[in-house]
Amino acid sequence: MPFRKPDGEGRRPTDVTETLVAGGTAPSIAVVWDADQAVTALYSANYRSLVRLAALLVRDVGTAEEVVQDAFIAMHGGWQRLRDPDKALAYLRQSVVNKSRSVLRHRAVVEKYAPKGLPDAPSAENGAIVEFERAAVVKALSALPRRQREALVLRYYADLSEAEIAHAMGISRGAVKSHTARGMTALRGVLEQLS
Repeated sequence: MPFRKPDGEGRRPTDVTETLVAGGTAPSIAVVWDADQAVTALYSANYRSLVRLAALLVRDVGTAEEVVQDAFIAMHGGWQRLRDPDKALAYLRQSVVNKSRSVLRHRAVVEKYAPKGLPDAPSAENGAIVEFERAAVVKALSALPRRQREALVLRYYADLSEAEIAHAMGISRGAVKSHTARGMTALRGVLEQLS
């Protein structure tokens, strides 16, 4: 029960959510609601609009409902500390916005530090096929003339540039191009015969 002076003047209700005025000069009649009644009334009137607000912020209806529920729970727990009950809805909106920001910050941290998934491991069949193809290429390379084999190995396995290959083989860049082109043609031919 709010504190009242003996003569009835200067009373300041602390848990009033609605004041009814019963006429021009008549004293105001305060309807005193406890936290349960006040929060229930606010919930009935504003729950859906607050969920829509939170859903726009967090982009997830389930999380938005949790945010709004948490805001109402906090409102209920702190009802006696609320200085102006007429601003309860504004307080709820601000609470929903703040809690939505917290959810978004938490998501950002989780995404930043979430363990990275392991890459998909190739199947045993894939490994066998790759090994078979590699063995076929090595066998086909061994059937090529030495200069063509060297040019292809330096180009495609060592990943050297034409200038680096020319320097390593002691030939001109034009000769590197020629040996590489001829080697690729011969390699295709040998691989077709093996398959």
